[in-house]
Amino acid sequence: MRQTWRWFGPKDTTPIEYVAQAGAEGVVTALHHVPTGTVWTPKEIARRQAEVATRRNGTPSSLAWEVVESLPVSEDIKKQKGDWRAHAEAWRESLRNLAAAGIEVVCYNFMPVLDWTRTDLAWRLPSGATCMRFDLVDFAMFDLHLLGRRGAEHDYDETIRDEADRRFAALDAAAADRLVQTVVCGLPGAAETFTLEDVRAHIAEYDGIDAERLRANHAAFLETVVPEAERLRLRLCCHPDDPPVPLLGLPRIMSTEDDCRRIVRAVESPANGITLCSGSLGARADNDLPGMMDRLGAHVHFLHLRNVRRETRGVFGSFHEAEHLGGNTDIVALVAAILREEARRAEAGRPDRSIPFRPDHGQDMLDDLGRKGQPGYPAIGRLRGLAELRGVIHALEATTS
Repeated sequence: MRQTWRWFGPKDTTPIEYVAQAGAEGVVTALHHVPTGTVWTPKEIARRQAEVATRRNGTPSSLAWEVVESLPVSEDIKKQKGDWRAHAEAWRESLRNLAAAGIEVVCYNFMPVLDWTRTDLAWRLPSGATCMRFDLVDFAMFDLHLLGRRGAEHDYDETIRDEADRRFAALDAAAADRLVQTVVCGLPGAAETFTLEDVRAHIAEYDGIDAERLRANHAAFLETVVPEAERLRLRLCCHPDDPPVPLLGLPRIMSTEDDCRRIVRAVESPANGITLCSGSLGARADNDLPGMMDRLGAHVHFLHLRNVRRETRGVFGSFHEAEHLGGNTDIVALVAAILREEARRAEAGRPDRSIPFRPDHGQDMLDDLGRKGQPGYPAIGRLRGLAELRGVIHALEATTS
């Protein structure tokens, strides 16, 4: 298992030398400043590679850009509207440029409108640390009362609606604005300012697009890009929905084991695979992460290892980001399944026998609490997660050697 670390570029509050000090072997990053739908040029790729390779004092970092996360898929591609064919060709050209630069793994997602969704970015834990949280009642309150989406009442049961009504009645303007900005934070390019009207307009663009239509659009996209990726010996890996359920009346197609299987079967190729995110998929009680790794491991090109604690009964409800070894997913069993897959790859002579993973998210603690870094990406919280995961890996390898 190859240890990597997500880095958001020179403006990241965790400088590249800290990544090296954490013990990461490679870097996961992207060209976040390049507009979606346009080409990642060789010049911009080389610039980011140089930034990864160099500490702030100008000395070598010993690190390299190894995984792209993410090469964004435009909303036009997802909807098959507007300039979707031109955007798909730009995606293909970006793949060619990335391959020429020596990068082999490209993570992307196919979530409509919202890349991820939380209702609190700094929920206080008993320890004093903070974490990201999704509260289903708060989200229903946003949907029903702040966004005012038509038909939203049909997506929540009576108990959730009644509690959302009570909370809304006690909500002040500042708290309402915080909730709106937190949900909007998951919009692609949300460093910009989005209004509720912007969100309504995005959602309206998906009228008439159900899960089957979105799945067909994804298959058409894969048919366009996977042959090129295979020729370039790249590995594409679709990230799961976060959270893994339909929200705001929008379809989801990467939430369950069956969804993952359908995606890899849409275009059968060693270049077409998945990112197994234990946190995103683990928010559903019916997702068996170690079993999914055993059954789908041949198609897993990238791993996000994190954990969530589900707070409510049923398949899906409220949850928060837990310690890496402290949530509902048995991370030890999952890592054991990953090591079994790597052993199978080694026996088969696959060149990608070592699967890159990164410690995903983490709780803000100690100096993280004043750092104001990217939501979900604390330096010390992820360092703790990587250390715990590294201990699990070493212990399991020692018992099987």
